[in-house]
Amino acid sequence: MGQAAWKGFALSLFDYKTAKFVVAKSKKVGLLYRVLQLTILLYLLIWVFLIKKSYQDIDTSLQSAVVTKVKGVAYTNTTMLGERLWDVADFVIPSQGENVFFVVTNLIVTPNQRQGICAEREGIPDGECSEDTDCHAGESVVAGHGLKTGRCLRVGNSTRGTCEIFAWCPVETMSMPTDPLLKDAEGFTVFIKNFIRFPKFNFSKANVLETNNKTFLKTCRFSSKNLYCPIFRLGSIVRWAGADFQDIALKGGVIGIHIEWNCDLDKAAPKCDPRYYFNRLDNKHTKSISSGYNFRFARYYRDSNGVEFRDLMKAYGIRFDVIVNGKAGKFSIIPTVINIGSGLALMGAGAFFCDLVLIYLIRKSDFYRDKKFERVRSQEKEANVELEVNEIELEQELPGDKPAEGVQQDEQPQELAQSGRKQSNSCQLFEPARSGLLEKSIKNVKQPQISQTVKTEDIAGALGREQIQR
Repeated sequence: MGQAAWKGFALSLFDYKTAKFVVAKSKKVGLLYRVLQLTILLYLLIWVFLIKKSYQDIDTSLQSAVVTKVKGVAYTNTTMLGERLWDVADFVIPSQGENVFFVVTNLIVTPNQRQGICAEREGIPDGECSEDTDCHAGESVVAGHGLKTGRCLRVGNSTRGTCEIFAWCPVETMSMPTDPLLKDAEGFTVFIKNFIRFPKFNFSKANVLETNNKTFLKTCRFSSKNLYCPIFRLGSIVRWAGADFQDIALKGGVIGIHIEWNCDLDKAAPKCDPRYYFNRLDNKHTKSISSGYNFRFARYYRDSNGVEFRDLMKAYGIRFDVIVNGKAGKFSIIPTVINIGSGLALMGAGAFFCDLVLIYLIRKSDFYRDKKFERVRSQEKEANVELEVNEIELEQELPGDKPAEGVQQDEQPQELAQSGRKQSNSCQLFEPARSGLLEKSIKNVKQPQISQTVKTEDIAGALGREQIQR
């Protein structure tokens, strides 16, 4: 890059650009501009302010407490347990839950287990053996039930067997019932009490109706028209989550109970209502050996001799997760001003887009570009340029400055004299034009700071030539 180019670049850094308003009589661009304005205005009014309520200050730091209580009884009659009545203490774990509670719907019971020596259950790879050396004494059976004693127990003439272990014997059975044991759990009810607070606005509320009627919670049931009676039937919750209760009760599953608080605090407090959503959190479509939900627990006893024994239970059931979320909003001038400013900025972006269309994309873009962008010099530079233009005009328009082609300069006066009256009349026709140009030149000479650019000799020469022509 040459020195002149660097100089021009350096000088351009001190250029100042100011806006210039140009009214373009283009119907296409004008229509586009109005459509963009209307679109941005509707977006600002409908989406930003009416739907999103962006004029509000938002508090998302929801503080929540949940208390759950399940009620119901069930009756079973099985060969392992005989006749038995199940209540909350039996099938709800824990009996008074918080955000999570579990309801037992199916059981595999291994009764009267005592610590002793017995064979490991078949089907456990680390517990299988063909001779005693396969069972190292003192090692635990991986994914098994006890410690190996060093003996391999075979049944009959079979070449394969299982290791002898020290464990709770007999080991757990794997007989899975075809129907859920506690299928009556579908009619159980759960009371979900939820307290919330938005600390920014010091606003608190609960999902239970404030009433002095003591029988209200004993007789009411939740519905879309009774949001402040949070007593739900378990079968209804599972159905609202899109599952079948008898199907999920066999192997278990996980249900989500969502409580959402979206409060507009510009309105009255009673308008802040909870909304409930239900869905199945475990993937019911996944075919896996670990599908469902289960865990083990035991109940311990002592016989008359003081020896401890237990009943082992593998419980299948439904885990309910109570998930609370929400936000509260209240009018504030700061977000209102910010969003209005954003809308005005979008208006400017629309005008910028229309400018691009006007000066680059339409047919007369060159014309509009010349009208929109104008280079302005300083007053002194403009005056110098104007004088140069005037001098060029004088040289081109005043006759006699240059001799005609093929005619010598000393012959011009004689030729003009012979022309007589006819030439005199033609000079009179050009006289007003010449005098106007002379007056314009004299005005430019009178201007300060630029008088040195015009030579008086040139003016005097022009006047002399005019006299000769006359």
